[in-house]
Amino acid sequence: MALMRRKSGKVFKKRDKRGPRSDPHKVKTPETTPRIRPRSHSPEIQHLLQGIGTPQSQPFRPDDFQLAALAALEHGDVLVTAPTGSGKTWIAREEIRRLLQSGRRAWYTTPLKALTNSKYQEFSDEFGADRVGILTGDRKENSAAPLIIGTTEIYRNQLFDSMRNGTTIGADLVVLDEAHYLSDEERGHVWEEAIILTPQRIRLLLLSATIGNAREFASWIEEVRGVGCTVIPGPGQRPVPLRAAVLLPDQRLLPLVNAAGRLNPEIAQLIERSRDDRDGSRGNRRRY
Repeated sequence: MALMRRKSGKVFKKRDKRGPRSDPHKVKTPETTPRIRPRSHSPEIQHLLQGIGTPQSQPFRPDDFQLAALAALEHGDVLVTAPTGSGKTWIAREEIRRLLQSGRRAWYTTPLKALTNSKYQEFSDEFGADRVGILTGDRKENSAAPLIIGTTEIYRNQLFDSMRNGTTIGADLVVLDEAHYLSDEERGHVWEEAIILTPQRIRLLLLSATIGNAREFASWIEEVRGVGCTVIPGPGQRPVPLRAAVLLPDQRLLPLVNAAGRLNPEIAQLIERSRDDRDGSRGNRRRY
């Protein structure tokens, strides 16, 4: 910036056309995130933020459905349908722990590479990195480990290879996480083939939060595998409820729905106003 002086003696700043000069010795401080300014008088906001925080630590006690799933795995396949956050992974972890202690092997499959990497880290911390391997399209580590974490496609391919080579796949339990992917239009055949081709001696543990026709699904598994499949429903509601809100550009926080479960009228008005603005701008465009 350059300083200019008028005849009156008043000093004013003139912007340098080359732009502001940066001081190489000046320490840059990160920009602070604007604070959310909820309207404290709003009952909806108070309800939205109520109870948020770290719960008090308590001794862990498994739920009845978790214990029932472990007991059912002694006799056949198990399909667990429980909401997200209710402890489906605990069932798989405890069954895997029992198998590893007795010198047996297991597979844990997921539909996503990111989720596979996350589970690999989780189980490595739990059981030790030397006992856990990972197989995806991008990673192949410790493939001879007694516990393999991989994508469902890789497990299906292992089944194809074992059939082609006349060998048996090294697993006593296969966990199919996010089992509802069977209904996916593009990738569902992978889960279908994995279920059909898995030898009867291998127990299947299927986990999902969004299967609506669980009994029908289990009946199909029994039909194609010749092994009983027990459906274990979890709690009816999420242990940690979901609360949706919209953060506006002016940093206001609005609940997405009101107490009646309907779209917040303020948000509906903003949507309508934005639609009108877009339609108006389109109408004002010149056509050549």
